[in-house]
Amino acid sequence: MGTIITDTKLEVIGEKVNNGIRLTIEDGLYLFESPDLLGIAQLANQVNQKKNGDNVYFIENMYINPTNVCEANCGFCGFKRKPGDEGAYTMDSDALLEYVEKRWNDNIREFHIVGGHNHEVPFDYYLNTIRTLKKHYPNVTVKAYTGAEIEFFSRISGLTMKEVLEELIKAGLDTLPGGGAEILTERYRLKMSPDKASTDQWLEAHEIAHNLGLKTHATMLYGSIESKEERLIHMDRLRTLQDRTNGYMVFIPLAMQPRSINAGIKRRTTAYDDMRTLAISRLMLDNFDHIKAYWINIGVQLTQMALTFGSSDIHGTLIEERISHAVGALTSSGITRDELVYLIKSAGKTPVERDTFYNIIKTY
Repeated sequence: MGTIITDTKLEVIGEKVNNGIRLTIEDGLYLFESPDLLGIAQLANQVNQKKNGDNVYFIENMYINPTNVCEANCGFCGFKRKPGDEGAYTMDSDALLEYVEKRWNDNIREFHIVGGHNHEVPFDYYLNTIRTLKKHYPNVTVKAYTGAEIEFFSRISGLTMKEVLEELIKAGLDTLPGGGAEILTERYRLKMSPDKASTDQWLEAHEIAHNLGLKTHATMLYGSIESKEERLIHMDRLRTLQDRTNGYMVFIPLAMQPRSINAGIKRRTTAYDDMRTLAISRLMLDNFDHIKAYWINIGVQLTQMALTFGSSDIHGTLIEERISHAVGALTSSGITRDELVYLIKSAGKTPVERDTFYNIIKTY
């Protein structure tokens, strides 16, 4: 039995998808309006099945936020502190190693490092963070510093972004995380993250990284002041860069978390919006292999649903995650491997443990 689509305009979009014709921003706007959410899900699921079959990927990783001191004033952040604020910290090498040791197990494949834009320490501090980890854990992939941080390092060091990335790679950097993208339009950035890299600077940091041989990640932080069109412009800008470099491995839509854990349901993105945004991402980003459903962000049950809405990755067994939880994430900040495997299997999919670069470590 074929896909039952109840919406004729959606049928036309479905034809384009089946024939490998790229969707336009207008198509995307219609997908955000269409009443047929399950029809959209089926299309996204077909695209994902073609690319990934029943495989759903995860990784065992460790989050490290070496400093929460930050010069920027972003409208969505509950993590940052100003120098001298209560709770402000900057880990030195010993504190960093102690932090990792306490949380270490031999299955960890990746250190995921993001922090504040701390202008109280020199660029060398950020290089040293990587050197220290590489020296003590040479086999763990270092995924460090967002495109916005690369632009910030360029400002504090007087180096170009290319020189900054070259120095980081020398220190042991393996890949860039996808953060700092927020929404890639200037209207949004001027309101929500005026002190951070512009749209062009964020994209340029990733383009330079790709040209230096790094594969990287891309996120989108949705659910605040952006329009649906801005979400689609964001996706279009990523896919245009991907056409040039093929350097992105995965796209990760992140639902905006409210400032307070006690915030009511009206302050959060809806399940409908989360599922629709994941499915539309899968349909728009035809040149990305993976769309990630970030369970920390949308919760484990919606993450299971996402596996039939076009997602092929659910992130990882996280021991601790501070940035979403500094704002109002409702999910627990850790999940065990067994639970993760169960979550994928009970959705009728195949759990695949991967490394950062989607090489298969173990199929369950």
